[in-house]
Amino acid sequence: MKLLVTGGSGFIGTNFIDMALTQGIEVLNLDIYPPQKDSHLPYWQQCDIMDIDSCEHYFRYFQPTHVVHLAGKTDTDSSELGDYDVNTTGTENILSCIKSVRTVERVIITSTQFVFAPPGVPEHDEHFNPIGAYGMSKAISEKATRSAGLNCVWTITRPTNIWGPWHARYAGEFWLVLKKRLYFHPGGSQVIRTYGYVKNVSHQMLQIFESKPHVVDKKVIYVGDPPIPLIDWANGFSLAITGRPVRVVPRWILRAIAIMGTALNAVGIKLPITLSRFRSMTEDYYTPMEATIAMFGAPKYSLEEGINETVDWLNYYWNDNSARI
Repeated sequence: MKLLVTGGSGFIGTNFIDMALTQGIEVLNLDIYPPQKDSHLPYWQQCDIMDIDSCEHYFRYFQPTHVVHLAGKTDTDSSELGDYDVNTTGTENILSCIKSVRTVERVIITSTQFVFAPPGVPEHDEHFNPIGAYGMSKAISEKATRSAGLNCVWTITRPTNIWGPWHARYAGEFWLVLKKRLYFHPGGSQVIRTYGYVKNVSHQMLQIFESKPHVVDKKVIYVGDPPIPLIDWANGFSLAITGRPVRVVPRWILRAIAIMGTALNAVGIKLPITLSRFRSMTEDYYTPMEATIAMFGAPKYSLEEGINETVDWLNYYWNDNSARI
């Protein structure tokens, strides 16, 4: 296997390349930014997927047999589709590069669970109800993949809410709020969410490459862990980080705080709880993981193992987040 990864310097990419290297796979990472780990530097080439000439150069140079396309803009900050051109045009460029070389046998194009908004689940692989401009951009990239006419086995993956080591945004937001004991969990009925430990996702992606072609070709596969109560995930991290469970408060109190937080954020005073965050904390987001579990079995790493490994990394990150390993 000669594995080309776009966006391998990002959160999922760092963990995926780690796992690939431990299996002795030859890797090339194309990314605008250098790797987060110094040990990954020998496998990196600076490349912007919006520059198709540069991308084609590296495809011809490396002659990959397998491609994982992770590069893209993954935030939900903008409501303008044009701000996500790297997800649409960038994916079209990678699809063109794949077709430009004859060595590619298998491809994974990364989408997102946000191509279908809760409640409910898609009725089929091309049933879309995207969340915002980000979700729309990924739905467009899925359609481009289907119409690209690739002469290889291709799979679209839809990651759930992925967490784990090297997730710098969570380290500076949710996990840091937990550490400061500023997180308040909504009381009332349990909220069900679909998370995914990043090493389980990396393992599932490698399993896609190892599966028989008819099982994964032209398929959409969700990657992540089975849905769980949100409080189980939050409590696991709170106990590991602070030694205490999360504080549970009535929803009406939390909503009042969220209204105040939204008002203060509007004038530049940042509070961790806003109405948007409150909705996220109190709405179910069920993702259909049954087919993935039936295909690949139970996740390799348990919730406890994932939390422990993540907290080990967090302690390193918080002590010196400018350090590199």
